[in-house]
Amino acid sequence: MAKFSLSTLSLLLNLLSGPSQWQIVGHQKKAAELPPTCSRIECPSYEVVDSSDGYEIRRYNSTVWMSTSPIQDISLVDATRAGFLQLFDYIQGKNAAGRKIEMTAPVISEVYPSDGPFCASSFVVSFYVPKVNQPNPPPAKGLQAQFWKPIYVAIRQFGGFVSDSSVGMEAAALKASLSGSAWAAVIEKSHKGRKGDGASVYTVAQYNSPFEFEDRVNEIWMPFDMEGDDLMIM
Repeated sequence: MAKFSLSTLSLLLNLLSGPSQWQIVGHQKKAAELPPTCSRIECPSYEVVDSSDGYEIRRYNSTVWMSTSPIQDISLVDATRAGFLQLFDYIQGKNAAGRKIEMTAPVISEVYPSDGPFCASSFVVSFYVPKVNQPNPPPAKGLQAQFWKPIYVAIRQFGGFVSDSSVGMEAAALKASLSGSAWAAVIEKSHKGRKGDGASVYTVAQYNSPFEFEDRVNEIWMPFDMEGDDLMIM
């Protein structure tokens, strides 16, 4: 049964607090560093395929995530807060089974940018379903289970507290670090093949509670598919 722990409560308070003096632009962290949160609560497992200055390539196995419907907002911080409220109710038992579910990490926000600078973007907020619940995650109104097939992800880690100003810069830095690598062509090919299917541009993953001021780990994720000759670069 889920415990309403200090770390769970503090994560909720962080997402409810909105912009604050603590939401500073993060600094890049060394790739391949396991987020400290994952030593306390469950995180999805992955294999590191490659790493270089500024990025890491991971392969995640099939996983299940519980996700909100798209949230329209101009702020990732505000959309994540609104989405997490729904997910928090879900893990506290507001689901078809009336079952409490253990908190996991990270909370992720998939970003679907708008066409203009003053238009609302679309965000889908999700949390990783614990392994014990993955075979049959209880449904809930307004939430959908996402069944991910094995997928590759280019990631960039950064520290500090996530802010609306930091995520765009970190996403651009990830793209720049991949430029000129063999992975850049594979990712571009994968994303071209996904145009028109509503695929997100990037995802923001948050691991820590707000009471952890040191060793904070956030990530920008850029998911992509590999097939055929693409596998030869591994």
